[in-house]
Amino acid sequence: MDVAFLISAFATLFVVIDPIGLTPVFIALTQGADAEHRRAVGMRACVTALAILMLFAFFGEAVLGFIGISMSAFRISGGLLLFITALDMLFERRTKRREDKVEDEVMPDPSIFPIAIPLIAGPGAIASIILLVGHSAGPLETAMILGVLVIVLLMTLACFFVAGPIERALGHVGIVVVTRLFGMLLAALAVQFVIDGIRGIDWSGVFG
Repeated sequence: MDVAFLISAFATLFVVIDPIGLTPVFIALTQGADAEHRRAVGMRACVTALAILMLFAFFGEAVLGFIGISMSAFRISGGLLLFITALDMLFERRTKRREDKVEDEVMPDPSIFPIAIPLIAGPGAIASIILLVGHSAGPLETAMILGVLVIVLLMTLACFFVAGPIERALGHVGIVVVTRLFGMLLAALAVQFVIDGIRGIDWSGVFG
């Protein structure tokens, strides 16, 4: 077993998924939620992301190819969807919609979209797990890579669990600032997804 490869796999998945960087975004997307709801959202998001990444780990690009979707198209669509979320954060549309809801209405659940996908299990994470599993030396190393993935997602969940104290420390003004700031960063990330997708298109096949 190549220990250096596993260390590289951990570093790759940690950087791509970025548990620490996701925490302020998670706070912004679950603003106003109580601790129980926030924990449920975090757990559901991480479990969903794990299932999605496991699916791509075992079946890879064949999943997208089966339905005729290229990785470039996946990056572009994920970027566009993420950009819509970023606009909601920038212009406080989520807050306004929440204020317009009746008091007994269920709190919005962002666990599947956009937290699980494309924030955790985004194009970068999907592409990374496909490449890592593809370069594994055998079933044992593949299992170790999947173990590394689980560890990174557990670290992500741990960061989500401390979101409440962080939100209380920031206060209302701090949360507004963080929401706007990370809305801008999400918008930039979304545009980067689209750019990466456009770069990956085989233009000779399109115009050929």
